[in-house]
This record gives sequence, C-alpha cells and structure tokens, in this order.
Amino acid sequence: MRLQLLDEDKVFREEVREFLASHLDPEVSEKIRLGYPVSKEEQDDWTRRLNAKGWAAPNWPVEAGGPGWTMVRRHLFDIEMRGHHAPELQGFGFSMVGPAIIKYGTEEQKAAYLPKILNADISWCQGYSETGAGSDLATVSTRAIVDGDDYVVTGSKIWTSAAERADHIFMLVRTDPDAKPQLGISFLLADMRNPAVRVEPLMAFNGKRLWNQVFFDELRVPRSGLLGDENQGWTVAKNLLGNERLLVSRVAESRRMLSNVRSALSEEGISVHSGLAGLMIRLEALDATALRLLTRFDQGHGVGAEPSMLKLKGSQLVQDMDRMLYEVACYYGLPLDSTMREGGAAGSTYADMAASGMFHHRGYTIAGGTSEIQHNIIARQVLGL
Repeated sequence: MRLQLLDEDKVFREEVREFLASHLDPEVSEKIRLGYPVSKEEQDDWTRRLNAKGWAAPNWPVEAGGPGWTMVRRHLFDIEMRGHHAPELQGFGFSMVGPAIIKYGTEEQKAAYLPKILNADISWCQGYSETGAGSDLATVSTRAIVDGDDYVVTGSKIWTSAAERADHIFMLVRTDPDAKPQLGISFLLADMRNPAVRVEPLMAFNGKRLWNQVFFDELRVPRSGLLGDENQGWTVAKNLLGNERLLVSRVAESRRMLSNVRSALSEEGISVHSGLAGLMIRLEALDATALRLLTRFDQGHGVGAEPSMLKLKGSQLVQDMDRMLYEVACYYGLPLDSTMREGGAAGSTYADMAASGMFHHRGYTIAGGTSEIQHNIIARQVLGL
C-alpha cells in the first residue's frame, strides 16, 4: 500500500497553498491560530471565496457543485486549511444536510437549497438530540402532525450547536407514534425565522455558548420540507454519517495545534522538550494510517472498523496537544480568554486561549462516539472478542 503521494496530489497541494497565500485574510487567520472566535460574516466571506474557486464543498459530487475529489485529496485539503489557520466552514450545511439533500432531495429541494449552501446564503443547525433522546435517537418525541399542507411541530431539541447563527434547521420528528421507533420518524427541513421557534443558550464551563436548546410551539413546516419519505427519516439520518466517518482522525487539527506548541516553545526559548517528540511521532503514525485507509477506500476496497481506531487515537492526540500548550503557558494559561474580561491577555498571545481550548477539546473523546464505544467496536470487529 502506497504512503507516498502521487505527483498530481503534490501539485494539488501546492495549488491549495498558493490559493491560501493570496486569498486568506491574515487577520482572520491570526484569530483562528490563537483560538479566538470568528464572526459569521468572516466565516461566510471565506466560504464565498472558496465557492468561487469551486472548493467550498470538498465532499460533494461535481454535478452538485463540488470538486469530486478523492478521499486522499480531501484529507490533504483539510490539512492545508487547518495548517494555515483558515476558518472552518459551516459543517451542518456542507457535510450533513447538503449531502442528504443531494441523495434524497427532490429537484425542487436541490435547486432551492444547494446553491445557497455553497454561497453561504443559508446556514443550518441540527435538531437531533432531545432531553430524553441523546445517544438513542430512535426515542425522539418531538411531534409533527399533518394539518393540510403543513406539518405542525411541537417539542424541543437540545445540544443544538450554532442555532443562534442558523436560519434553518434539519431535524428528526415523530410522525407516527404507533410505529416501531425507527419507522415512525421523519426528516424535516424548517425555517427558524418564525415566532414559533425559540432558541435558548446553553453555556459550557469555559464560558462559551457552545450549544442551545430549541423549542417549537406549533411550528408550521410546509410538507415540501419533508426530506425523503415520511416515516423513513431514520434512513436519511444514518446516511448523513456516510463516508464522513473515514475523516475522523483529526490529523489536520493536530498539525495546526502542533505548530502552535512549537511556536510557544520557541517563544519561551525552549529548544528541547521531553514530550514534543512523542507527540510528533504519534501524529506521523496517525497520518500514515489515515492515508493508508483513505487510499484503500479510493481504490474501491471496503472499510470496516478501522475508523474507530483513527477516531480514538486522533481525539486523544488533540487533547494531549492542548495539555502541552497549557503546560508551556503555565500560569498565564489560567485565565480563560481576554474576550471575556477587560485588560487583554495576561501574558503571551499564545497563552490567552490555552485554557479555553483545552476545556473545549475535552469533548472530542465524546463527540462522534465516545472512546469507550470505540474500544468496544475495535474489540468486537477487529479483535473478535
């Protein structure tokens, strides 16, 4: 199995680097490097620059406005984006509901939504989890009752990231309470700019508004907002995972963080650190494993439980990168970040968001499947235990 990049992939990588050098706003890049939030306007502007190049949706097929890249090329693109501290695009639109609309949407839905997603003219959040339905989404209780040409939605969703920025939501609702749980769920696309929708913040302990709770009080959704068949929303929701599960190694994020750790060590005059070599070796091993798996997929081979190994090791590595940066920052890393207080950073700029980033990334070993679940999958499907 090859680990060396093909010549055309190397040429592509250089093209991406040249594009970033000429189109990425240095002030926005510096915000990302230091861990500060970017505004929706800044994120949307970067999306439109990528869309003009045809690169806004790396995982979309050409006929839907994407570049039609291989998984390896998407991996390389992600590494360059994160390595140059470019803003992340609106994942709910590009990686989740967009591909679902491409596969299950009517021609009218595709025409209405896909161009707007590509050009950042519409933003999404995901309405899956509820207070009584987290890991087991088959138990969702938010109701959608047919009334003429509309569904009337009543209930709530929780842990809804980006709901404060979103103007649309894709959600799982129960349309047949008498069917078996997975068979009574439908997938709706809804406009949130409606008085029947209320968004309440949920704050993380690092002081950030990372999630929300969204309440629906008889929200009327046109029946044209149904994606896929009624009562078959579970099928649509499962498909959202699709091949995205292959890109769970967080190699790109680890490379971005490693550059921050090395810069911090250099700024402190530390030329040798006992833990740095270990992190670098783990990262190179993870990247090589990810490339090997993605190459197999691009060649048409099946993929089993291997992504669980990538997810497990990748999420742990990000947290260990955070921990080292925090240790280098020492006492200057104790304040969460200067955006929450007057007076600016307590010490060097790299130390300002060290604590906030470390706390936020603690969730990486939970999001997308907890480490315990990944261990179980590996035990059963790889080791046969």
